[in-house]
Amino acid sequence: MKPSLRSLCLVVLLGALAACGESTPPATPPATPPATPPAAPGATPAPAAAAKPVLGSFGFDVAGMDRSIEPGNDFYGYANGHWLAQTQIPADRSSYTSFSMLAERALADTRAILEAAAARTDAVGEEAQIGAWYAAFMDEAGIEARGLAPLQPTLAAIQAIHDKTALARALGQSLRADVDLLNATDYYTSNLFGLWVSADLLQPGHYAPYLVQGGLGMPDRDFYLEGGRMAELRTQYLAYIARLFELAGSSEAGARAQRVLALETALARVHASQLDTNDVRKGANAWAMGDFARRAPGLDWASFFAAAGLQHQQRFIVWQPRAVSGIAALVAAQPLRAWQDWLTFHALDDAAPYLPKAWADAHFAFHDTALAGTPQQRERWKRAVDDTNAALGEAVGKRYVERHFPEPAKLRAEAMVRNVLVAFGHRIDALEWMTPQTKARAKAKLAGLKVAIGHPLHWRDYAALEVRRDDALGNARRAGLFEYRRNLAKLGQRVDRDEWFMLPQTVNALNVPLENRLIFPAAILQAPFFDANADDAVNYGALGAVIGHEVSHSFDNSGALFDENGKLEDWWTPQDFEHFAAVGKRLAAQFSQYQPLPDLAVNGELTLGENIADVAGLATALDAYHLAHPGAGEVLDGFTPDQRLLLGWAQAWRGKMREPALRNALLTNVHAPGRYRALTVRNLDAWYDAFKVSPLNSLYLLQDSRVRVW
Repeated sequence: MKPSLRSLCLVVLLGALAACGESTPPATPPATPPATPPAAPGATPAPAAAAKPVLGSFGFDVAGMDRSIEPGNDFYGYANGHWLAQTQIPADRSSYTSFSMLAERALADTRAILEAAAARTDAVGEEAQIGAWYAAFMDEAGIEARGLAPLQPTLAAIQAIHDKTALARALGQSLRADVDLLNATDYYTSNLFGLWVSADLLQPGHYAPYLVQGGLGMPDRDFYLEGGRMAELRTQYLAYIARLFELAGSSEAGARAQRVLALETALARVHASQLDTNDVRKGANAWAMGDFARRAPGLDWASFFAAAGLQHQQRFIVWQPRAVSGIAALVAAQPLRAWQDWLTFHALDDAAPYLPKAWADAHFAFHDTALAGTPQQRERWKRAVDDTNAALGEAVGKRYVERHFPEPAKLRAEAMVRNVLVAFGHRIDALEWMTPQTKARAKAKLAGLKVAIGHPLHWRDYAALEVRRDDALGNARRAGLFEYRRNLAKLGQRVDRDEWFMLPQTVNALNVPLENRLIFPAAILQAPFFDANADDAVNYGALGAVIGHEVSHSFDNSGALFDENGKLEDWWTPQDFEHFAAVGKRLAAQFSQYQPLPDLAVNGELTLGENIADVAGLATALDAYHLAHPGAGEVLDGFTPDQRLLLGWAQAWRGKMREPALRNALLTNVHAPGRYRALTVRNLDAWYDAFKVSPLNSLYLLQDSRVRVW
């Protein structure tokens, strides 16, 4: 399904580990055994349970290796070569990764919860809402019978727009905080603007509404402006737009499609680039209500904000000011007919997954097959689970946690977090280039870091959301409005630093620099990231490095700009930040040398924050392991502890992607592909020692070329 707004809070102001992957579930998903009690930092851990690990004999898939490959020539292939050769991407997926394998397990677990709720005729409250939502989405016969009727009032209202003031009201009514909690990298919105309410960059104790660019039906401005594959996609997009108009009964579908594409191309020309969007300093633009008419003329802002319920809001953060000004100018310059066609198409496009099969198939053919290369539509129950999670995610998550998140797993993860935090503090102390003044602020930030494991302390209340068993589209539209109003209700309130921006059943992790806080959902605490019966070295190489990654996001090229209270503030001495920035440039240059496709390389600048978090996170995990296991030297199946830890890291990033999806990721994703994230080991001296990597190996880096961050 087409992603909704991935707001600045989830790509720029939050540091996510990765997007949720895609896969099909194993025939019999293995259950995670009960965890053993955690060891205190520096203490000898309790003996591992006797049960067999999920992967291999000690938590690593030795059978998936290719030992014919020299680790110093291709460490990723050495660790995962046979798995890569034997694994096929499922037909209903654009990629297959460690994340997606776990996500599918969570999907199957969640399905059981939803089907049980849907089967109950006596359910009340959240149980009734969950069951009704799932049942409505699964009611294909009812959806076919209703046809386009559920959307007709919206289409009629668009056709009734008679002037630019009415247009401004319609655009304001469409403003949504439409964040998809299931993903962490998709952040475009088809609405003209996107809104997210979060802690104010400059006043972190208070909420502010962030206004971000939108209006495009394809992922990024480059899809409209570049040649080659992008030109081919534009042809397919034009055909898709026309197809939706045809399905709606329009007699001039081709002409209307041309107007929509022309308007979106004009919008793309004024959009900010990916690099500019990910620059926090460029995004910190406080505008007063009166600034909009002066700095972005062309849109009737008074009517827009009144329709959006924001007429009394006096302060906004405008993330891409030139784009907002350019978009407002286009509202005035483009004909009203073009805007009506644009609104109509996006109403049809957004509704397509909830309409009869012809609509859903057309939507899939463009958004999934053309854009991402996915050949086959996912089973309906999987789409129904994702849709229910997107609308009622914490209500579902509450039940998921009750069934699939044992307390010992939480305690074990918390112990690992403590070790990683201690190890990161030691790394700060050991920095020779950093002045005592900056070190003190860094240590204060580390000391104030708040970590949430598994699930939120307080669950979201969905009582005001109306859910009907016979109205899938209406449910989706009401849920979007419900979430928007929930966000508006935060304005004027103190920031809730316990709110979660991910669901417990999401396989991911998150850093919230604005609140100096980390979030680790329950679903990631499973193999290959964590297994209570696995060797702890593998656990530290996977989950320990994930924890270190998220801690490091507080000190990456964006996180380092926020102080211990989450305020955007310069707390570095000039010479320290100059050194830090120079190291970042070296890391960006290193990753820009990786070229997955003949005509397309990794963008080291776009992925810099994630790469910094990987380098520092893996190094910290290695330190934390030795802190928890002083003097560890046991050899398992021929592998030393350091080897097992580094192999655990490489195993966590195993995955395959279809070429269209890979191309999209290289252009828009702040994460490098997993193959190159695994090569973070090149910057650790321990890797060279563990695998006897020499200057004769192709991955060898001279000491001065190894990038050490934190």
